Amino acid sequence: MTDAKTEAPLTGLALLRSPFAAHHISKLPKPTKQQTEAVKADYKKGIRCRECGSWHHPDVVHLDYVGHAALTDRLLDTDPTWSWEPVAFRDGLPAFDSNGGLWIKLTICGVTRLGYGHAAAKPGADPGAREKEVIGDALRNAAMRFGAALDLWHKGDLHGPDEEAGKPSSEGGGAKEPTLNDRADLFLGALNKVTSRVDLEAAWAKGSKVCAALSTADPDKLDTITRRYEARRAEFIAADKPAADDSFPGDTPFDQQEAA
Repeated sequence: MTDAKTEAPLTGLALLRSPFAAHHISKLPKPTKQQTEAVKADYKKGIRCRECGSWHHPDVVHLDYVGHAALTDRLLDTDPTWSWEPVAFRDGLPAFDSNGGLWIKLTICGVTRLGYGHAAAKPGADPGAREKEVIGDALRNAAMRFGAALDLWHKGDLHGPDEEAGKPSSEGGGAKEPTLNDRADLFLGALNKVTSRVDLEAAWAKGSKVCAALSTADPDKLDTITRRYEARRAEFIAADKPAADDSFPGDTPFDQQEAA
């Protein structure tokens, strides 16, 4: 991979931020609870999807995502010595929280950032499958803090309408340039306003530049924002559990496939 402006090969963390090739991007179906219940009530109301290969409601929305294997390949290209470790241990093993989630530290090119993973238990899954899925989710979450696959979450202007509202007006010229703290407060407010997990992840991606700036300028503020994001994420995961636990004969959840 090369820099489009200089043709120089990308290395280090710059390589990690490079967009993923199309063949590394998978499709994740995200049915609503109503769609899942409709297909459960009448299996024939579902279809074998050509995009993702799963059996689901024909109107399901698909999200682009990078799986565990593709991300690991990128991490190795970026830094062959990359590593991760749980934030805490219990009885010598990684300490999962009360929600079954796991906080990790991901270290790439000597830089360490936090990530959080969670996965719902699935009926009939192999022993340890959920734990492996949690680790994969945590790695993707932590790698996103480094900018990996941000383009998949980003749908529009990374600064969003709230931040645009705080920028100086080209006509009046009297508006004050928002400070980093102002932008952080707007970002925190946006996380509080979202009403779905998809919107939450999109808002988090849009605030990536704010997080990057806070990581050196105000780590405590970043910690506050990160904790709020994870709390909202846990809320949505808990609310989605009934739909997330549904499965049909012959179908294997995407992340479970990646973890296997």
